Amino acid sequence: MNGSSRETYEAGQRRLSWGGFSMKPLRVVGVIPARYASQRLPAKPLLDLRGKTMVQRVYEQARKARRLHQVIVATDDERIASVVRSFGGEAVITPPEVKSGSDRVAAIAARNDADIFVNIQGDEPLIAPTMIDQAAEILIDDTRAVVGTLAKRIETYGELSNPGIVKLVVDKNSYALYFSRSIIPFIRDEENSANWAATRTFYKHIGIYVFRRDFLLGFAKMPESNLEQSERLEQLRILENGFKIKVGFTEHDSIPIDTPKDAERVLEILKNQENAN
Repeated sequence: MNGSSRETYEAGQRRLSWGGFSMKPLRVVGVIPARYASQRLPAKPLLDLRGKTMVQRVYEQARKARRLHQVIVATDDERIASVVRSFGGEAVITPPEVKSGSDRVAAIAARNDADIFVNIQGDEPLIAPTMIDQAAEILIDDTRAVVGTLAKRIETYGELSNPGIVKLVVDKNSYALYFSRSIIPFIRDEENSANWAATRTFYKHIGIYVFRRDFLLGFAKMPESNLEQSERLEQLRILENGFKIKVGFTEHDSIPIDTPKDAERVLEILKNQENAN
């Protein structure tokens, strides 16, 4: 999406709103990308979590979100699609060559004329429906924003120093300035390092994205950017192409399942929830 196409898109968005209010009700669709060929955990969406597959648990949490009009599982494999349909969910087969979750969401948007699409991570079975609503409301409430995401305050130094947890900094209007696996902002003064929590407010990125349809279709056509390749963070493609990401802040956390150890942690939480009920 070049400069002229960006101006055309933004002009179109202005025509859709008047006085800060949308001229038509916004239709919001949640999409759960579910890829069979996971490197760390093969067939991860079909992982059994106390009697339900992971994809079913994510789907059921998404269905509880008040802001979503529809929930779709976007998968590259008929085995996953079959399981989704077996519990009454909606599944769509997307091309196997699709690289990222956002690209898989874009494949759904190409055949669905909803206004807003929420990319719900398919490996977070404990995601709170409130988080999905919070993400959707970023674009519902701000007609100028084209893409949004969530962040949560970092509570431990272990999270802050972990390169597996993505950090971000925002401007005064809650637009992202940068995302990194490194500690940002950097703590220069050595005497402040030991008291990092009081020195700065650090935030971690929660990997849920919300897109306006036209922007999402354009984003999927953008080539990988240099910063994206360096940090292995696809959201940097958006910033490097001159667009802004609006950030909402949440008190909720989520546990993505990337390793068998993560799965054990989630299983223990589910067991405790069942015992409590």
